[in-house]
Amino acid sequence: MRSFSFFLVVIMTLVFSSSVLAQKIEYDNPIAEQRADPWVYKTDDGTYYLIATVPEYDRIVIRKAQSINGLKDAEEKTVWRKHETGVMASHIWAPELHRIDGKWYIYFAAGESEDIWNIRMYALSNEADDALEGEWKEEGRIMTEHDSFSLDATTFEHNGKLYMIWAQNVLDEGHGTGLVLSEMKDPTTLSGKEVVITKPEYSWERVKYNVNEGPAVIKKDGRIFVSYSASATNHNYCMGLLWIDEDADLLDVNNWHKSAGPVFYSNPEFDRYGPGHNSFTVAEDGETVVMIYHARDYKEIEGEALDDPNRATRARVVEWTKSGFPDFMQKQDD
Repeated sequence: MRSFSFFLVVIMTLVFSSSVLAQKIEYDNPIAEQRADPWVYKTDDGTYYLIATVPEYDRIVIRKAQSINGLKDAEEKTVWRKHETGVMASHIWAPELHRIDGKWYIYFAAGESEDIWNIRMYALSNEADDALEGEWKEEGRIMTEHDSFSLDATTFEHNGKLYMIWAQNVLDEGHGTGLVLSEMKDPTTLSGKEVVITKPEYSWERVKYNVNEGPAVIKKDGRIFVSYSASATNHNYCMGLLWIDEDADLLDVNNWHKSAGPVFYSNPEFDRYGPGHNSFTVAEDGETVVMIYHARDYKEIEGEALDDPNRATRARVVEWTKSGFPDFMQKQDD
């Protein structure tokens, strides 16, 4: 009996300690001023890389640190600049950094000098161990079945297969973007069918513009979750959620489920406006899921939202509900 009591005390102490440690995870927000569409990649050795859209839309920058808070003051390096003419000459948007089979890839969107809104997806690659070193090679355009406005490519691996999800103008009723999923033959080539897994159908996805974009993937307890952003990039910008059973056929649209309402959206109480275009990473403890996203700290914008430079990168811990779903804690500050 004494032995049982001793082990019970030890177990309770460990549980309490873990809870206290989790509560102590705090971030010095914003992590980066004037950096939108943020993507943080954590390497196996614990290095964090931050890549994001700059307000000039003319280059790709990366910074690295040994902690998420450390990214705030980390030196930033420009690794690629837009072309002067032709393709990849305008609207350099939403870069993502991925490590696939020992090689770095950056996926990003770009317009053309002759038509800045003729936006398509492109890739860069780098064989160096450090993403801030080596040479970034242009891999060209990610070719899709439909030749239309496309952006926000992200990749993930599942059951030994590589997949890409991206946003594309595939709507029957005109301008607007849905999320498309396809398997990949290699990190720069799509293969097989391309399936639209969501398009704007609810009113909160169709404020000013019909938008589903900025997908980010996270797996937990037998499910694959995809967060995404919706509506115009002002204070109406918000996040929705898709999910699917990990054993289901990912390319069967009927297997996907979608939240009927936004899961993260503006909250004036915390001066948090237009949150979205997130990514997921893991905290320094190796377990806690952290959401990296952008938002403004004011509502009113002069002129077009895309001309306003003050979307800032923020970080916040993601909790989980008893039913196994991510809880973005809408009513809590960062």
